Amino acid sequence: MTLTALPQPSQLLRPRALVPGDLVVVAALSGPLDARYAPDLERAVAEIERMGFRVRLAPLLEAGRHRWWSAARPDEIAKEFNGLLCDPEVRAIVAHDGGQTVFGYLDLIDFDAIRADPKPILGYSDISLLHLVLYARTGLVGFHADVATPGLGGHWQRASAARRTELAKLYATLLTDTEPIGALPAGPSWECWRAGRAEGPLIGGLINRIVLAQATPFALPLERFDGAVLFWEEAGGQASHVWSYLQILRHSGILDRIAGMVVGVPDGIDGLDAPDGSPTLAEIVLDVLGDRDIPVLGNVEVGHAGPNLPMPVGVRVALDAEERTLSLLEPVVRATGDGTGRSSNADR
Repeated sequence: MTLTALPQPSQLLRPRALVPGDLVVVAALSGPLDARYAPDLERAVAEIERMGFRVRLAPLLEAGRHRWWSAARPDEIAKEFNGLLCDPEVRAIVAHDGGQTVFGYLDLIDFDAIRADPKPILGYSDISLLHLVLYARTGLVGFHADVATPGLGGHWQRASAARRTELAKLYATLLTDTEPIGALPAGPSWECWRAGRAEGPLIGGLINRIVLAQATPFALPLERFDGAVLFWEEAGGQASHVWSYLQILRHSGILDRIAGMVVGVPDGIDGLDAPDGSPTLAEIVLDVLGDRDIPVLGNVEVGHAGPNLPMPVGVRVALDAEERTLSLLEPVVRATGDGTGRSSNADR
């Protein structure tokens, strides 16, 4: 089947703000739930409930259910996902984990349902592909944030009590507050890899998904990267792969268009910081950027290495790499009854 390119939105589509007692559904949007991690899912549900929301598990999220490396066939996942998008009781969707499946159902997503009733969709890894595609096709703000099982029920449980409390408050505020959040809480790992300041829409995710998405009919037009702050992370693979992904972004012109970069903490990447003279991640990034004079903030808590700071795709941010600050300059959600939640480029 030949896919016909759809019009690209010029406006940001914000979901409706949640209120206490709203229903949040945890769903298998990609990978399966291994029976060993069912207790992590229970802990994730408890975290969401402590934020003040009701929680329901989607039917495909059943321990041990799988088809190859997926929770189900792509068409089955798409059918359940579309049903959640159309259900007015469901006010947010949290992916239970990442995986390898989202590419299999991009052409089955009900984009009209998203436009009619935009909802927060939370997740990272393979779910970052959903954020990029939904932002490209509808303008929906993507909630690049922790997934349920390895995130809320895993990494969060190994963090200090103070950190868990801080994250829970941040996530709840992100979902319910119609005012700009401002500065995200900086961590001790943050590093200035290239000094400078930038403001622009936040775009990004797992770097291999960014690169692969741009090879599909669902790609973001290059002009959507103009003045953007690109954030990315990577897990597994080789350091040389990261270098190659960045080279692809260079060849595509994306690195010439962005205004700044935020790099997540690397996780399990072979060939970094080895005693044989292997490069650091900062060295790889700066090698590819060359003389492009843009600020780069590194080792930010984004991705697979631990609890995630939320990165709302499409929302305008201010980055000061030397001061090690990243601030959200506009609301992520809209007030109940506030039209469609769209804001024009001029508003951003």
